[in-house]
Amino acid sequence: MSALVPHTSSAALTAAHTPAAAEPGQYLTFMLAGEVFAIGILAIKEIIEYHSLTEVPMMPACVRGVINLRGAVVPVMDPLARFGRKSTDVTKRTCIVIVETEVENEGRLERQVIGVVVDAVNEVLEIASSDIEPAPAFGARIRSEFILGVGKVKGKFVILLDVNHVLSIDEVNPSTAGTPAELAVAH
Repeated sequence: MSALVPHTSSAALTAAHTPAAAEPGQYLTFMLAGEVFAIGILAIKEIIEYHSLTEVPMMPACVRGVINLRGAVVPVMDPLARFGRKSTDVTKRTCIVIVETEVENEGRLERQVIGVVVDAVNEVLEIASSDIEPAPAFGARIRSEFILGVGKVKGKFVILLDVNHVLSIDEVNPSTAGTPAELAVAH
């Protein structure tokens, strides 16, 4: 698999991830442990085949390792582990979705590129704002701050993830000094 979506600007990324509510628009849907999740398409840089990762010592379980993406060290996260669930096995359909998030660093927002391991990529869907409900207060199997909303598509629910919270490396393990990329270079 090669690049799916062109690189987006920081302003478009910021507009796409307003934490107050899910915005209507296009979402990349994918499978995790038999459930359908989605990420706003403006955060997606590309989709690549799953290949071997370099494990980084002392990382939380949700950080599977790092990959070399055209010369850049990119950390790869397992969202199921982030949600406190067991990871699924790697299959022929397993791939890595390259996502761009924003993190605060000394009062400034900076872009950070992170890989996300998914069981399979489904399709890009247009979800109208009238078909997006707010994140549930209870009953979900993941923390509600990870959810932008729940989209209703063809009579089924799609969980819309807030990538800036789900993929926040600082939030995963604040006691670890440095990002996985910094630690990989140091070792």
